[in-house]
Amino acid sequence: MLAGKKIVLGVTGSIAAYKAAILASTLHQAGAQVDVIMTESATKLVAPLTFQSLTGRPVHVDMFRLSDQPDITHVSLGVGADLMIVAPATANTLAKMAMGMADNLLTTTVLAARCPVVVAPAMDADMYAHPATQENVSRLRQRGVVVVDPESGHLASGLVGRGRLADVEELLGRIRWVLGRDGDLAGVNLLVTAGGTQEPIDPVRVITNRSSGKMGYSIAEAALERGANVTLISAPTSIKPPTAAKLVPVTTAVEMCEEVLSKMRHADVLVMAAAVADFRVDQAASQKMKRVDKVMPLALVPNPDILMETLRPLEGGRGLLRVGFAVESEKLLDGAKEKLVRKRLDLLVANRVDAAGGVFGSDNNEVVMLDRAGRQIDVPVAPKLQIAHRILDQVALLLKERGRVQGENETDIYRS
Repeated sequence: MLAGKKIVLGVTGSIAAYKAAILASTLHQAGAQVDVIMTESATKLVAPLTFQSLTGRPVHVDMFRLSDQPDITHVSLGVGADLMIVAPATANTLAKMAMGMADNLLTTTVLAARCPVVVAPAMDADMYAHPATQENVSRLRQRGVVVVDPESGHLASGLVGRGRLADVEELLGRIRWVLGRDGDLAGVNLLVTAGGTQEPIDPVRVITNRSSGKMGYSIAEAALERGANVTLISAPTSIKPPTAAKLVPVTTAVEMCEEVLSKMRHADVLVMAAAVADFRVDQAASQKMKRVDKVMPLALVPNPDILMETLRPLEGGRGLLRVGFAVESEKLLDGAKEKLVRKRLDLLVANRVDAAGGVFGSDNNEVVMLDRAGRQIDVPVAPKLQIAHRILDQVALLLKERGRVQGENETDIYRS
């Protein structure tokens, strides 16, 4: 996503300028070409040499500095960039951008830019909440500038409030989302589930599984990078949701089923990556159950099979491409093929779990994909984000094929 991209990073005179150095370093390590423009105020907080050392490129400060290059700096940077981000953006710079002022190299480059522009405000809470600043932020949004809202927390002034620069992961997520808006899934509404559901036994104890949610969250992140509109229905997990995804938190299988059936009416693709409990306690105790020195039986009842529930006809005949997951400890392909046909899936992603609980919680995975046309795609061990992109490669292909009229001779395992 970032490799080979030309990104202009504008740094203004906020105490959060040191975070911009981390952002510049991360972008450079990801393969992006990073050109940094600093305001004079920013150079009082972080030396330009810091950014030059981190990016391997000269830092631009003075609009009227003579250069060996024949092109005009603000024009060449603004026209040649794939994306421009101003982080941190002070109240002063936001006001200048909103008014269309061009009194320094940074604001001049913003006006000359033909690429998407992202701003990440950082200032004292009262300054950010001021009607003038809010009006400027609103005006920039109306012009198509992507604004990454500041976070709440302790500020340099000693106050606590909204004004802290968004963390680097949040900024990177928004950059990837902006760069991917014209990707192969642009305009596709993708609904993905993630995490392991929790079925209460009493107010303290639950029945759950080893799922970390990493695979589902990786799919959500990868889909955003490819331009999809993502709704993420997630069971409890410690993972921070991807930027720009609409998060719908749930706990139990029944809650997840209800949300899937509700949200799928507006979806083009459903990816059921969550590990959903097959059973729940028939009657959970209202108070914590006390320890007893004997066997304590639990009456379990089946949870809904969410993928089977989604087979019900959708209103208006809207099609839904359905992707399921299968985890097997033995006979992986046999179990996967049976599930693919029984649940009438368009695509099934299968992986094997070993006796020690491998796959769950790991950052890597190894999968086999089977689709309704009878194709088998083996994906070797790779980071889960990379696996997610391979899955979405197949989703994009299936969506493209779905756009064609299915011919009489086209293979379909459900008609075989």
